[in-house]
Amino acid sequence: QMKKQCDQKLLIRMKTECVPCSLNLKTQCPAGYTKITNGTGIPDCRYYLEIKTHTLSFPGCRHHCMKEFEQPECCQGHWGPDCMGK
Repeated sequence: QMKKQCDQKLLIRMKTECVPCSLNLKTQCPAGYTKITNGTGIPDCRYYLEIKTHTLSFPGCRHHCMKEFEQPECCQGHWGPDCMGK
């Protein structure tokens, strides 16, 4: 019995919104994603505050999140919704 289904494992990465680092401790990843950064996250972004007519930019932090996703795929020599062979 040859294997017909050869699912591909995909890693989807995303970053949370940039916020003040002190507030980022409580930031959660979206449902289904795993947080891969700790504490206040990574200080690699800037967030903006609008004060009257000015927009000020401050260094901030964000978390990196990851999700494993299985993409259904047929093995070589098989095709179609049921991965039928030749």
